[in-house]
Amino acid sequence: MNTPTKLGQGYFWQDITVGQRFETFARTITETDLVNFISCTGMLEAIFIEADYQGGAIQGRPVPGALTYTLIEGLILQTMIQGTGLAMLELTQKIHGPVVVGDTVHARIEVTGLRPTSKHNRAVVDSLIEVINQRGECVMTYTAKRLLAGRND
Repeated sequence: MNTPTKLGQGYFWQDITVGQRFETFARTITETDLVNFISCTGMLEAIFIEADYQGGAIQGRPVPGALTYTLIEGLILQTMIQGTGLAMLELTQKIHGPVVVGDTVHARIEVTGLRPTSKHNRAVVDSLIEVINQRGECVMTYTAKRLLAGRND
């Protein structure tokens, strides 16, 4: 009997090529997302906890860049690297614009590097991730260097 394909299995490094592009599903950020995130992280700044904060220059209820990044990483984890991602090795991030409660974000991912390691059937995979809001604006970019597993052929 053949081994069945596991649903939701991410890509092994052998299935990825430099230049390959992916796009995630979108996710709308809710007030509950904001409250849960700032509560568990301790990011209790006035700009995040006061609904009518007067000192900010951002229209709407801003969310921490860290929340936007982690929601996108969740979308990537659930699809592209589920079961194959071994480690996040390096991350460089730039925020281009605010994200507020009610915004819907998704990511575009481009594989920019692929280097097999010398042992354990693994590879370092570099990628550029662009976070796009519902208006088509790029609100964040980051590069990620991940360690991915290989197939056990």
